[in-house]
Amino acid sequence: MVWTMCRLENCDGKCKCRDEGRGFNKFLGEGKGERPRLIVFRGGRMKMWMIPGMMTILLWTCVVQMMGLGEVLGPRLLKGWPSCFSPPSELFSNDKLPSPTPRVLPPKRIYENNGYLMVSCNGGLNQMRAAICDMVVIARYLNVTLLVPELDKTSFWADPSEFQDIFDVDHFITSLRDEVRILKELPPRLKKRVELGMFHSLPPVSWSNISYYHNQILPLVKKHKVVHLNRTDARLANNGLPIEIQKLRCRVNFSALRFTPEIEELGRRIVRILRQSGPFLVLHLRYEMDMLAFSGCTRGCRDVEVEELTKMRYAYPWWKEKVIDSNLKRKEGLCPLTPEETALTLRALGVDRNVQIYIAAGAIYGGERRMASLASAFPNLVSRWK
Repeated sequence: MVWTMCRLENCDGKCKCRDEGRGFNKFLGEGKGERPRLIVFRGGRMKMWMIPGMMTILLWTCVVQMMGLGEVLGPRLLKGWPSCFSPPSELFSNDKLPSPTPRVLPPKRIYENNGYLMVSCNGGLNQMRAAICDMVVIARYLNVTLLVPELDKTSFWADPSEFQDIFDVDHFITSLRDEVRILKELPPRLKKRVELGMFHSLPPVSWSNISYYHNQILPLVKKHKVVHLNRTDARLANNGLPIEIQKLRCRVNFSALRFTPEIEELGRRIVRILRQSGPFLVLHLRYEMDMLAFSGCTRGCRDVEVEELTKMRYAYPWWKEKVIDSNLKRKEGLCPLTPEETALTLRALGVDRNVQIYIAAGAIYGGERRMASLASAFPNLVSRWK
């Protein structure tokens, strides 16, 4: 029995099978529409052991043919396989996008935990943000576990927001895991103790260096296991601290404290709107009612306004300064520029009067009367309340 696998050649009207080794030619069929067969057998019966090999060849031939036909005859299963036969458009279609690279978390810092630190921030958002940076540093260098800080809800703004409403709390925790352990809540046993009032609470001394916390706060943590710092504004000195501490403060402020996606999207939206009118300048006047009441800076205010600001200062028991000489404070350089002085400063700096200025602040105390000179010098003023 003799069999031959043939190679097809193009021809007009007829196709022939050529066996180049033996010089054997055989016509396979006639007519252009007839599909030629790939295998031709000659001789008698074929041995049984040759059947599996031939079936394998036929099977793979069919697979290649079907994948070549693509959308017409290609089976769904084969089209889903990521193979060299799949075109790029199928590999990267919208519903088959490559999965994002998993985020690499910093390794956890291993240390002996001395206890737990709870903190209640006070002041406006800027003050609380700076305080959170300080509290992370304090927890790191005392080797204690920090609870997610509680934000101020009793300030002039009376904002009920929790930490997770403003900041990405999961990012805050994971991004600092190589420096300090941060928890959203105390372990159950300690949580029960706190609910029963079995913890120590105090306001730390303002503008202290790190040695104060090592010498005064750490012994309290070891004794009570849970210490609550109920005031956090300006509790750690800004200058004269080791460079490692300053680096960590910057890392918390510029990396770990990330706003929630909703707030970040709102910020991008505001920027897009401002850019539609060309270049713009963002100005924070620091001239809100609570700022003036706290600082006692009342230059340019009417008598009735001075009285209103003074009453507000006395209404808050934690604002220690009550009697304030506004003129003396101003001479000491402790007052913000008035809107009128800001207009003069911008003009002296050569700022184009037609530039768009976005007032990034709360409502200016005194309203349109105090903003009149600035609006006259720079008519393209915009704000979130107007």
